[in-house]
Amino acid sequence: MTHDDDQDDRHDRGLQYDLGTLRWQRRRVIQMVSGMALVVLVGCTTKESQPAVTSTPGGPSTSAVLTLTVTPIPTSATPVSACTVIPTETEGPYPGDGTNGPNALKQSGIVRRDIRSSVGTSTTRAEGVPLSVALTIVDTKNGCKPMAGAAVYAWHCDRAGRYSMYTQGVTNENYLRGVQEADANGVVHFDTIFPAAYQGRWPHIHFEVYPTLAKASSSANKIATSQLALPEAESNAVYATAGYEQSVANMKQTPLSRDMVFSDGVTTQMPTISGNVKDGYQAALVVGL
Repeated sequence: MTHDDDQDDRHDRGLQYDLGTLRWQRRRVIQMVSGMALVVLVGCTTKESQPAVTSTPGGPSTSAVLTLTVTPIPTSATPVSACTVIPTETEGPYPGDGTNGPNALKQSGIVRRDIRSSVGTSTTRAEGVPLSVALTIVDTKNGCKPMAGAAVYAWHCDRAGRYSMYTQGVTNENYLRGVQEADANGVVHFDTIFPAAYQGRWPHIHFEVYPTLAKASSSANKIATSQLALPEAESNAVYATAGYEQSVANMKQTPLSRDMVFSDGVTTQMPTISGNVKDGYQAALVVGL
């Protein structure tokens, strides 16, 4: 075994030498890290802007660039464009939440996904083109985090433009009203029918949001009230079917630009929609609070 005299001498040179050595080693590490960072920065180019690497047989490359593909990490499942507070709208004269007459929120069976039938003693079922509605409730003050456990009360008119619990002929019904609790992704689902366009209003669906399902039994606890506007093309297709005849004229008389609620814009209130008259439609909207 050989003996390194220089190594032995370094062990005996004291604290000042050791500190100087550490500072030198630290500078070397910083230089190495800086060099690596420079390579990474040079390499972060898009494919469109990368220079070509050329070489001749047996010779060195004339240009070389390190390419680093960086995949952004999503910060939220909700698109940034959807992270907008939905406007507050009137609950209308037929809320059925106890603020104007009857209260559907306290009725047994009102917590349900399928809202086409009445609950209680009546078994009446509202007829019309099927419509499934999915609302994703998000907190805009918290990065649009899904509001799991929130509750939504939704209601709308039938295909004749009547509101259960209020309109003559259906005062003993409570169909097309229901409450749902948001799942872990902040989503609530309602299976219903496409509502009519009655005189003076564009086709729409009312809803209220509550912090929890337990608090959805009293309108005093609601944290938001708004409305969904249904798209024109799909509405016209539905209104060309039997049972919706009166909606054709009402749609023409009240375009979005003249609707008392939607005339100021529906950017955050118009859901995406797919489907057809025969099989039904599926509507989805992100509701920012």
